[in-house]
Amino acid sequence: MKKFFVLWVALSLCVPLLYAGGQKEAEKVNLIIATGGTAGTYYPFGGAMAQIWNTNIKGMNVTAQATGASKENIRLVGKGEAELAIVQNDVMDYAFKGIELFNGEKIESFATIATLYPEIVQIVVNPDSGINSVADMKGKSISVGDAGSGVEANAKQVLEAYGLTFNDLQAKRLSFRESASALKDKQIDGFFVTAGIPNPAIQEIATLGRVKLLSIDSAAKQKLMEKYKFYTPYTIKKETYSGMQQDAETLAVKATLIVSKKLKDDTVYNLTKVLFEQQPALAQAHAKGKELSLQEAVKGVSVPFHPGAEKYYKEKGVVK
Repeated sequence: MKKFFVLWVALSLCVPLLYAGGQKEAEKVNLIIATGGTAGTYYPFGGAMAQIWNTNIKGMNVTAQATGASKENIRLVGKGEAELAIVQNDVMDYAFKGIELFNGEKIESFATIATLYPEIVQIVVNPDSGINSVADMKGKSISVGDAGSGVEANAKQVLEAYGLTFNDLQAKRLSFRESASALKDKQIDGFFVTAGIPNPAIQEIATLGRVKLLSIDSAAKQKLMEKYKFYTPYTIKKETYSGMQQDAETLAVKATLIVSKKLKDDTVYNLTKVLFEQQPALAQAHAKGKELSLQEAVKGVSVPFHPGAEKYYKEKGVVK
């Protein structure tokens, strides 16, 4: 009995020693998440995600970097200058296939972590411009987004549904903030934005009563959804921006979190796990966090998931 007691005590002492010995000092991981311009949603939301990861994953140091958004972000990940990025799901589809904005420039060095929230095609015009539909934009001064941006691609596609091209407009290529400022100063008649709502740049000028949002008519929407499978219908409620007189019927794509394929599976698993398990904290840090959904995160994805993200989704039963 005495021998048994001594053995039991010895084994009891070994358990915490083995546990402590099995713990490794947290590996330092420094990552950059490419986001967007400071007047958009990507930059502050990327910063909020970085803070959540840094707080909840030992050794993790994610830094949010302001960029020109989707197209630039994919290139940054492709060149190894960023490990994470927020992009439109349509733009990442172009990159992975080497079409549209990435014609002849196929980039396959990234994978998907999750879709984050809907990004709405918002068509903003000066109420005094005489523009009541997309068709009325012919001959008008319109900002179609930064050159090479996802916004520019969306603008091109929407205009084509109305039989128009950039050559039919006085097309300007401005950022969200530049577009809003130019509209306020009556330097342009309207602009396209693809972003979460409410968008800060639009909010800023809406308070001045200088905003009208156009709808995309049913025929044009149907045409676009049949040709481009990443589009879904969306209604912008009139309460979204100050001064809106009626709802605007439009289309949406999805903001998506991508990652370099080079990142370790366990690192991506932890990033994915913490993103969803800390969703309430993310929602407090940024309003878009409220729209993050485990069930929706695996939808609208044409680029394969990173194995680390896929492992988490399989554990949760949202993918097979």
